[in-house]
Amino acid sequence: MSITHYDSYTEARAHLKDLLDAAERGHVATVRRDAARTAVVDVERLRSSLASRSAPRAQVVAEADAWSVFIPGLPIAAEGATFEEAIAEMITALREYAEDWQERLLDAPNHRNNWGLVQLISLSDDNQLRDWLVGSGR
Repeated sequence: MSITHYDSYTEARAHLKDLLDAAERGHVATVRRDAARTAVVDVERLRSSLASRSAPRAQVVAEADAWSVFIPGLPIAAEGATFEEAIAEMITALREYAEDWQERLLDAPNHRNNWGLVQLISLSDDNQLRDWLVGSGR
């Protein structure tokens, strides 16, 4: 197996093209900085993997003349007059949550395990998030 690894960011910077090429090909690509080791991965491979491993837990409920969407266990919910409006509002709410998580929630005990969800949200476009929410794609 081909692993591309650099023991310092200075070395990685000198071989940045090789590091990025390895990641894009799907090879293991890592850089060590002090005691930490960081992986460099292709965005679409990571996004697709996260989407396939996190089943959407969104629940959609028709109530009176509106639709509600929520994800149990998360403070994320949205409403709309139609199903599509509710999903669009949920995408906006997911993006706001990801932004809040990056800014202040990542160390909160009840939010810190949402790293994968935040990565999925941040690496997906609106169509990909919609497909993930309604269960029609990765």
